[in-house]
Amino acid sequence: MVCNVCGLEEATIHLTEIINSKMVELHLCEQCAYEKGTDVKQYFNFSELLEGLTEGSEGIAKQAEKKEVLRCKSCGISFDDFGKSGRLGCPECYQTFSKLLIPLIKRIHRSTQHIGKKPTKISGEVKFHMELRELHERLRKLVEQEAFEDAAKVRDLIKQLEERAKKGAAKNGT
Repeated sequence: MVCNVCGLEEATIHLTEIINSKMVELHLCEQCAYEKGTDVKQYFNFSELLEGLTEGSEGIAKQAEKKEVLRCKSCGISFDDFGKSGRLGCPECYQTFSKLLIPLIKRIHRSTQHIGKKPTKISGEVKFHMELRELHERLRKLVEQEAFEDAAKVRDLIKQLEERAKKGAAKNGT
């Protein structure tokens, strides 16, 4: 998305305000935001965001409070501490607080499964490798599901892509 002010640079700062029940969005590049005196930090505090989102899990958190404060056995952090700092203490925290974290993650990301993201500007070689990796993953899943006919088609497609890549490399002298 291009900056609304200069119209030249990529917008990296996106502000949304609701004015008279209408949503107004402003997309700025870093330079225009700096010139306009917009300090993103004054609009966005990660700890406050997490604190607000964890409050949505209050029902579960209050149940935990009634019994006892839920703490990670490994590092000793409580869910309250996480809400204040925005950081978990150790990898074990994910298991300890899973019932509280899953609704939070769903609210933030709209899913609990990371499916990845492709950059908009990638070279042909990187794109080829990503496509090949996706096909290998698809092949693995099809074999797991015992969908052997579909798996054979994907396997053949992988072979074709790899052969084309070898021919291209041979033409380029690599």
